[in-house]
Amino acid sequence: MGRIEHVVIFVMAGVEGYQLSHAPNPPHDDPNHRHEAWMARQSDVQHQLQYREEDIPAYFALARQYTLCDRYFSEVAGPSTPNHLMLICADAPIISNPKNHYRPNASAAYTLKSLPAALEAKGLSWGNYGGYAFKYVRELEKSPSNKTTPQFAKDAAAGKLPTVSWVYAEGAAAAGLSEHPLQNITDGMNWTVSQIDAVVKGGLWEKTAIFVTWDDWGGWFDHVVPPVKELWDPKMAQNPLEAFPQFKGEPFRNGSRVPCLVLGGYAKRGYVSKKEHSHISLVKFCETTFGIAPFNKRDADPSIDDMADCFDLAGNPGPPPNLAGLPAAPAGPGGGGTPVKPSKTPRKTPGKKPVKTPAKTPRKTPAKKPAKKPAKPRAPKKGKPRGK
Repeated sequence: MGRIEHVVIFVMAGVEGYQLSHAPNPPHDDPNHRHEAWMARQSDVQHQLQYREEDIPAYFALARQYTLCDRYFSEVAGPSTPNHLMLICADAPIISNPKNHYRPNASAAYTLKSLPAALEAKGLSWGNYGGYAFKYVRELEKSPSNKTTPQFAKDAAAGKLPTVSWVYAEGAAAAGLSEHPLQNITDGMNWTVSQIDAVVKGGLWEKTAIFVTWDDWGGWFDHVVPPVKELWDPKMAQNPLEAFPQFKGEPFRNGSRVPCLVLGGYAKRGYVSKKEHSHISLVKFCETTFGIAPFNKRDADPSIDDMADCFDLAGNPGPPPNLAGLPAAPAGPGGGGTPVKPSKTPRKTPGKKPVKTPAKTPRKTPAKKPAKKPAKPRAPKKGKPRGK
């Protein structure tokens, strides 16, 4: 199967450097991040804020040790649900959140092709750990591969992850940890670190590619204007009530930049990627890694990158994160306490599992000279969809 056998995509809620005022932690409000607010975003001076290293020290440490994507864009110029669908299907028939986005049901599901179904057709596995948007995909909504958020750490620590995992801080066991306003983002960072630590404990670090990203722009300022890849056409809607004819001809893809950290044994170390990436890039990475053919026009688009520049598959795997000695984030309104430290438990070294179906080995990418210092990531505050 190649050097990378597992892909883990952490989707939080919530680079090219730009200094802004320090954001309160937790934030004071949940900004409007519907499409119409995105179109008027440059006039919103209230949310021109950013978090600093003292708020999210582990994210800064991971960015320095591994790869930080400086031009990674959310897919849709709108809120959570269409962006979540793009991470699963490279497709979304909506530009804003659907009417029943809190509790999807069978009548709300869309007919979409998906990466999980393509993995199954290849004899490979997948896991959705807590993501609500899988219930909006008709071919996935009733799958036993839909699991709860806490199950991920258990599966990872046991060395039994599926081929591709989507992981979300959702449900009662992860309440307040998705970094969605009005949550404390330091707490969310600590949760993410604990999940990465479970991968290390299970002996999967060297064979796993980990992506930590955020679903949408969240109503927060970014000075980089995203490229316009696609305009909204009401005919793309599968539900007439979600056609939004008033948005016809306005940008559908891409949305604003969001952070993306690339971790794992073969992730480049101390590297800042300047290539243009988006949520569909993660779908294409899985396709390239596991020999899966594109399943729609978007993931088949040759202009969309597949994250290859973020990895050095020709070298030896690097070590797990070193987060020892990080300063404690301030307690109370300004911060969330001390970051979780990865376990020092020796890693397991299980034997290789038999491959069910031969998959294409990922292409080797020559290493580039590491950047001296990554740009500081600004963690937006996004998460489970709200009515905004």
